[in-house]
Amino acid sequence: MHKTFLTLASLLGALSVALGAFGAHGLKKIVPAETVSTFQTGVQYQFYHTFALFLAAILYKEFPTNNIVWAGYAFIAGILLFSGSLYVLTFLHDTQSVGLKRIGIITPIGGLFFIAGWVLLAMGLKK
Repeated sequence: MHKTFLTLASLLGALSVALGAFGAHGLKKIVPAETVSTFQTGVQYQFYHTFALFLAAILYKEFPTNNIVWAGYAFIAGILLFSGSLYVLTFLHDTQSVGLKRIGIITPIGGLFFIAGWVLLAMGLKK
């Protein structure tokens, strides 16, 4: 499992850099500053939790517990839900699409997955 998490973390890290560069250079030309800020928050949290996924993978090799595996899955879910929803919100704002508020409800759920991931990581190390 640790190799899968390491590979996925590597790809998510590359995506974080690409999205961050887009947010810093290209996005500013098409959306307002507050929307760029929302996008950048998604990139930041994706990058932080990419490192958390790396950590879970490395720790799993040393402490192979189910809690560490679940921590990795929680970090992945958090990235998809939290950061993904912020990316979608940015896109919807740019396209003037309806339904902005409904997508925003997903963001805190992703945040809960991030918190769960850290708690599961701690529990996995305690065993």
